[in-house]
Amino acid sequence: MIHRLPPRTLLAALLAVTLVAGCGILRRAHRVPDDLIPVFRAAATAYGILTPAQLAAQARVESKFNPRAVSNAGARGIMQFLPTTWKDFGLDGNDDGVADPLNPRDAILSAAYYESRLAELLAHLPGDRVSLVLAAYNAGPDTVRLAGGIPDIGETRAYVTKVRDWADAFSDQL
Repeated sequence: MIHRLPPRTLLAALLAVTLVAGCGILRRAHRVPDDLIPVFRAAATAYGILTPAQLAAQARVESKFNPRAVSNAGARGIMQFLPTTWKDFGLDGNDDGVADPLNPRDAILSAAYYESRLAELLAHLPGDRVSLVLAAYNAGPDTVRLAGGIPDIGETRAYVTKVRDWADAFSDQL
């Protein structure tokens, strides 16, 4: 059975979508923030594991580019570092004397650095290197090593797919 919406309801819904889209609210989540583009490029150049688009996609999936994001597990910042991981891999990317996971310039460079280390740890595993690194970023390197590749964890498999999809979407910007 097909239900028809009253013309006023349909018109109101179309007007709301048009206004929201015109304000950039819908587009903003689908674009890399302009001020972060050079940061993603520099981090990718410095460590060479993920492309700038892949790093940006990771930030989109991790935090929707929110530098103040905090997860239920305690992961913080645009790249969602756990405190223990930050302690080992956090870098001062903006040279202000403080390595801060809530500072995007620090966090993005640190993520690229951490991923270079993950790539070294997983170099012996078969499969796509970027997918393995993304899986390890999400599930931990020990989980990926024990699985002999991307673990059969729904969240991790979905994470790898989402990052790859967003990277495709961002490739025209980076």
